[in-house]
Amino acid sequence: MNSTAKSAPAPASVPDIAKEARSAVLMDAATGKVLYEKGAHKELPMASITKIMTMLLTVEAIDSGRLKWTDQVKTSEYAASMGGSQIFLEPGESMSVHDMLKGIAVASANDACVAIAEHLDGSEEAFVARMNQRAKQLGMDDTHFSNCNGLPAPNHYSSAHDIATMSRALLQHPEITKFTSIYSDYLRKGSARPLWLVNTNKLVRFYDGVDGLKTGFTQEAKYCLSATAQKSGFRVIAVVMGEPKPKVRNAEVTGMLNWAFANYTSKVLYPAGHVMGQAKVVKGVKDKVDVVTAAPVGLLTKRGEDGAYRSEVVLAKVKAPIVQGQKVGELKVVRQGRVVSTVPLVAKVSVKRANFVQGFGKTMKKVITFGAAD
Repeated sequence: MNSTAKSAPAPASVPDIAKEARSAVLMDAATGKVLYEKGAHKELPMASITKIMTMLLTVEAIDSGRLKWTDQVKTSEYAASMGGSQIFLEPGESMSVHDMLKGIAVASANDACVAIAEHLDGSEEAFVARMNQRAKQLGMDDTHFSNCNGLPAPNHYSSAHDIATMSRALLQHPEITKFTSIYSDYLRKGSARPLWLVNTNKLVRFYDGVDGLKTGFTQEAKYCLSATAQKSGFRVIAVVMGEPKPKVRNAEVTGMLNWAFANYTSKVLYPAGHVMGQAKVVKGVKDKVDVVTAAPVGLLTKRGEDGAYRSEVVLAKVKAPIVQGQKVGELKVVRQGRVVSTVPLVAKVSVKRANFVQGFGKTMKKVITFGAAD
C-alpha cells in the first residue's frame, strides 16, 4: 500500500489549518501522500476512531468469504454490557452483519463491535490480536489496540498518520461508504424495538462530498475525527485528534478539506488488482503468471500543473513455486522525469512447481515447436 514518496510538494505557504488539534494529517487517498501534517506521529488516545480497524477486519472477512452480509451475529452478555454509544443489543439477540455494521458506522455502537469480534474470532481478545497484526501489516508503527471499540483502556493509542493510513485501507472497500455516509436511519425497523440512528459525523450532512468516516470522543482523547470527502474523483482523508470542542473539530476539518481541494487534484490511475502484464515463470506448471497492482496507483498534482505521466513496468523472471500475492515486480509512475510513485506488482494466482514428467513434456514441446511454445 505504501508508495516510495510519502509527502507531496506543498505550496510555498502552508497555513496552520488545524490550530486547535493536538495532531492532524491531511492525506491523498489515491497515493497515500501527506499534504499537511501537525504532530503526525504523536501517540494519542483515539477513542472510537478505533472502530475503523474493526470495520476493516469485518469487510475483509466478507471479501475473503469468512463472513456474509446476511450472517446472523448473536450477542453475548459481555457484548451487551459495553455501555457508552450503543444500539442496545440484548443478551442472546441476533442481528445481521449488515445491520451490525450499520450500527457501528452510524451510531458508533460499542456493543456491536464486541459482538462482531466474538463472532469472527471467538473472543474480543483474539480479535484485538488480529487488529494489532493488521496494523503492523499496514505499517502503523504508532498504534496499539487494547480493545475493538475505543473505550478507555491502558496501552490503547494511535497517531493521526496511522489513522489516515487505516482509513485509506478501509476506503479500498467502496461499499463501506454506503454505511458511513448515512446521516440517519432506522435499525430494527418494523420490530417491537425500532431504533433511530443519527450519524455522529455531522459533516456527512453539512459538507458536500463527505461520505465518512468515523468520530471519536472520550474525556482523555477529547474530540477526534477521521473524515473523507471526494470531489471530481479526488478523495481526501482529514484526521484530527484532541480537538477541544465538536464545533472546533468540524470547523478545522472543513478548513483542511477546503484547502486540499483548492490546492491539489488527484486521480486513481490503476485500482488495486489491476492486471499490468505477465511475468515469466521458470520451472512452473505454467510458463507465465498475470501480475497485478498490490495497491491502488494514483497521481497527485498541484492545481494548474501539467498532469502528464508515464508508467514503467519492471518484472522479474521468477522461479516456481509462486504464491498468490508474491511480489514479482514493480510499477513506477514517472512524471517530469522523476519517479513519483512505486507500487509492488504481485502474482495474481499461485503457480506450482512442475514435476519431472511435466517439465520433460514442456521441454519436448519447445523442441517440436522450435521454441515457439513460449
